[in-house]
Amino acid sequence: MSSPMDHLLEAIALARDNVRRGGRPFGAVVVKDGKIVARGVNEMLATHDPTAHAELLALRAAGRALGTPRLEGCAVYASGHPCPMCLAAMRMAGIEQVAFAYSNEDGEPYGLSTAAVYAELAKPFAQQAMKLVHMPVHPGGPVELYELWRAASSG
Repeated sequence: MSSPMDHLLEAIALARDNVRRGGRPFGAVVVKDGKIVARGVNEMLATHDPTAHAELLALRAAGRALGTPRLEGCAVYASGHPCPMCLAAMRMAGIEQVAFAYSNEDGEPYGLSTAAVYAELAKPFAQQAMKLVHMPVHPGGPVELYELWRAASSG
């Protein structure tokens, strides 16, 4: 069985290989019961997808490999400090542990820190640069949207 340090070194090796292929320096692995179940590298540049972060791609692959969107019992090992989007996705999936090698402080001189995004998200919505507006539109119909989902999922 591999150790946590082995998993972190694997994430860093993925990141290094990704740089050699023209990508950004980020890699991640998802581990369950001491075994890697999924890997991901940052594919933003290759796919022009702003959400194609290593951690998200590893989470997606883990969900497919395990046959579930719930990843309780899994840990993520990442080469860099996960951004707020990736951290939120990990929380939503039920990830219980995250370890990373390079901090936001390490990435700052290279333009690879997400510390400013974390700081922005810590502000109340009204003080954030991105405008977030709740527009309660409920067009009605025979069944409201969430009620429709509950009925469909309770089968």
